[in-house]
Amino acid sequence: MAKPKQRKSDAARRANQVIRSRTVLVMAILGVITFVVLFWKLYDLQINQHEAMQTRAVNQQTRSAVVTASRGTIYDRNGNTLAVSATAETINISPKEIAEFVESQEKAIEEAAAKAAEKGESYTAPEIRDQAYIARGLSRILEKDQADIEKAMEDLGSMYYNVRKKVEQEVADEVRRFINGEIDEEGNAVPEDQQKKLQGVWIQPDTKRYYTYSTLAANVLGFVNADNVGGVGLEAKYNDVLEGTAGMTVTAKNGVGTDLLYQYEQYYDAENGNSLVLTMDVEVQSYLEKGLESMIDKFDAANGATGIVMDVNTGAIVAMASYPNYDLNEPGVVRDEALQKKLDKTLADLAGKQSEYETEEEYNEAVSKAKSEAMNTQWRNKCIDSTYEPGSTFKPITLAIALEEGVVSKSSTFSCSGAVSIEGWTLRCSKKTGHGSQSLVEAVGNSCNPAFINIGLRVGTEKYYEYLQAFGLMEKTGVDMVGEVAGIFTDPDTFNSHQISLASYSFGQTFNVTPLELIRAQAACINGGYLYTPYVVEQELDSDGNVIYQHEATPVRQVISEETSAVVRECLEYVVASGTGKNGQVAGYRIGGKTGTADKTETRNTTKEVVVSFMCFAPADDPQYIMLLTMDTPSRNTGVYVSGGNMVAPTASSIMADILPALGVEPDYSADELSSADAAVPNVVGETAENAKSRLEAAGFSCRTVGSGDTVTDQTPAGGAIVPNNATIILYLGAEKPTAPCTVPNVVGKTAAEANRLLTDAGLIMKVSGTTASSSGNVKALSQNREAGTEAPAGTVVTVQFGDSSVLD
Repeated sequence: MAKPKQRKSDAARRANQVIRSRTVLVMAILGVITFVVLFWKLYDLQINQHEAMQTRAVNQQTRSAVVTASRGTIYDRNGNTLAVSATAETINISPKEIAEFVESQEKAIEEAAAKAAEKGESYTAPEIRDQAYIARGLSRILEKDQADIEKAMEDLGSMYYNVRKKVEQEVADEVRRFINGEIDEEGNAVPEDQQKKLQGVWIQPDTKRYYTYSTLAANVLGFVNADNVGGVGLEAKYNDVLEGTAGMTVTAKNGVGTDLLYQYEQYYDAENGNSLVLTMDVEVQSYLEKGLESMIDKFDAANGATGIVMDVNTGAIVAMASYPNYDLNEPGVVRDEALQKKLDKTLADLAGKQSEYETEEEYNEAVSKAKSEAMNTQWRNKCIDSTYEPGSTFKPITLAIALEEGVVSKSSTFSCSGAVSIEGWTLRCSKKTGHGSQSLVEAVGNSCNPAFINIGLRVGTEKYYEYLQAFGLMEKTGVDMVGEVAGIFTDPDTFNSHQISLASYSFGQTFNVTPLELIRAQAACINGGYLYTPYVVEQELDSDGNVIYQHEATPVRQVISEETSAVVRECLEYVVASGTGKNGQVAGYRIGGKTGTADKTETRNTTKEVVVSFMCFAPADDPQYIMLLTMDTPSRNTGVYVSGGNMVAPTASSIMADILPALGVEPDYSADELSSADAAVPNVVGETAENAKSRLEAAGFSCRTVGSGDTVTDQTPAGGAIVPNNATIILYLGAEKPTAPCTVPNVVGKTAAEANRLLTDAGLIMKVSGTTASSSGNVKALSQNREAGTEAPAGTVVTVQFGDSSVLD
């Protein structure tokens, strides 16, 4: 009976063994699978995702902040600072940290209140430095909207929000005092025992760009955006050179994101950018801009003006201006009054049509577009990014081509009846009755269109077109600036098939050039025929001031011969001495030049708008500097005949009188000019009237006396004053010298004698600028540097610009 039990027991053991074996097998398989999965996961994390996990760990354990590199400085040719970067700081907040900071204060108050209650003591809870408190303080200091800051603090998932970039040092220091609890949100001092440091507000080192002269050369320099990256102008063109390499600060933080300043902090130095030395001259630029602003204001130019001063023999740009202008330190503000009025009108029109927009977004887009267009208008540099029909200022190029090809010479003569017909088109001269028979020099001086049409036709279409290319007029100049465009010309096949194209090109119409393209070609006409690439950057300096780049002024090619260039200079000097450019004369200097009055194609048959201009250079026999001024659409209601000779040449004369001495070009006065040159007034106070008169007359001055004494008790102007050498000095012989200021009279439109009498009677001294000699008898005062009706001390020198108001071109 025992055997069946034993068999049953053996079967149970075998069954248990099978179960155990299967269990072990399953566990082994599961173990292997688990190990494989774990191994793969570890491999994936440690190998495949190593960099991502490492970055995540760094982000969890550290906070990094970019340290902006100091942008390189921009200097003018004389070492004057035009643009410089200085230390500034950026204010940021962490909404998440601020929320945790507020929560920690609330928790601390609850615990303190509970302990006080246990002891039966009273407890007054301190003020919580909450989001509203922090927002009020930052709003006050940084002049930001409090509601905007509070709204940003609502994003609790954010660790970073920029409140304001590039704040001044004193502002950042006040933010620090606020963060440290030294002042409250209203700026009041907080007692030391009540001070509590804020969390979630942090300051990041930064730099800010400053433009020393604000508006000076704004359209050339350009500016940087909020991220210290060049936006327009040289700042954009040379951004890679100027910006340097940013650094970084890395600081340890705890699990809730609070900085652990003393546990770990590392600073990676920024590498400052290189600096630029420009070819431009601050003093010359200032004179150029002052002259252009005066001209625009006087003639109410609808579309601004441009001006370029360039070294004839290198292509170096000494000054360049484009209007409307703006303030580099506030590039988002419209500075030009005319542009602002235009923008205001556009915005008013949009507001009146707001109901026509389907959505508010569309209306806001239209408003934003209008403002953006106004900004882009004032940021443009029209010297390089806008084209125009040059008119008669292009004639020196036609002259140079014809002389070089030998189809005209100084002995050539031309006849002008006032108009000429070409292929059914009638092309007129500025002098409707014609100039009659004239020599080449006279034709240039008269700016005679029929004569230049004749000159151009002698050259022929194919050869003329080749020279246009040789003078670089159909291509960008290659200047080291951004935004340059090329001129607009007809294609060679069309040009060669129609003589009317050559006829109109010969006197500067029906094609477009940029001012820079034109002055480059004009310079080649007078410098011996050499075409240069204009440039603005002379040197690049490293952070230690070492020169690491120096521009080499090598001509691109020689377009005309030295002999041809000499004849062109002679003809253009005649233009200023006796022709349409006589208002461009400058005492003490031989000036060559050419006037221009060009129709604008789009308004030629409607409003007849024009661009008036003047090109001039000095010295005429050995040119060093050339200048081109243009004014777009002057008003016809100023009482001045609209022409380059009447409007622009006098301005050019005034500018050249200032810039040539500044550039080291010495004057060479004639006997007549020397008599009115500036000189120091001798001090004759205390001398006898007779001796005083003798001394003054010997120095070239005239004098008149007030009073009846024998001794000079006072004089006007005072001894040592610099006045014109032919000025009248007032001597007081015992009579009291008036202390009341003099009222400046209006002498515009007066002859030189009339103007001098008015100013002398007012107790002022006249200084003559421009020309007072002309065979036309139309020389009058065109402008005065002190506004009529204003007051000035007795003996003040008033500069009066004289010119011939009958100039037609």
